[in-house]
Amino acid sequence: PERAAGFISQMSSWGYVVAASQYRGNAGGEGREEFGGAEVNDILNLIPLLESEPACDASRLGIYGGSRGGLMTYLTLAHTDRFAAAVIRAGVSDLISWQQERPEMAEVFRDLIPGYDPTDESTLLTRSPARWTERLSKSTPILMLHGTADWRVSPESALRMASALLESQHPVQLVLLPGSDHSLSEHRSERDRLTREWFDRYVRDGSPLPDLVPHGD
Repeated sequence: PERAAGFISQMSSWGYVVAASQYRGNAGGEGREEFGGAEVNDILNLIPLLESEPACDASRLGIYGGSRGGLMTYLTLAHTDRFAAAVIRAGVSDLISWQQERPEMAEVFRDLIPGYDPTDESTLLTRSPARWTERLSKSTPILMLHGTADWRVSPESALRMASALLESQHPVQLVLLPGSDHSLSEHRSERDRLTREWFDRYVRDGSPLPDLVPHGD
């Protein structure tokens, strides 16, 4: 979409090589979308692609995802520790609670998730990283950006995910943007600034991870 292309261009202007994926089975692509299933491999396959790109330093990678792409970012971090930083905008993190908050999502899951059974939570559990944050790469610090006026993915779900990450001793920073919608359209300049600062700190500069052990006076 044009909005995504604009943000990709923005990140490129910061001096980063940007590679973006599309969900399999969409926009003429091969295969079938599974809403958090095998398409995670399409993201992982970008890593060797970037390694083959002379203009890219594949030893310093960051990952960004919004909404459903945020879910894919979490799932990716359960499969690799290659990313030096992650930024997630309004990310889906728990399909079980999401379906409870938005019952209409059951129809989407029925259409896209192979073997979906509304009486069996197992297929949703594998797509709900908030329930197993200990599996996410702790070497990848996560910046979560979420609007408090987001009706698509509730800010409460972001709070629950951040709490689960903290409990797992995962480096995370949650920024709630007051009155902002799902796209953070009221805070785009702040979204861009925070995203760039996070990537510059951990991807470009390779800053050390924060000390999560309780300390100080």
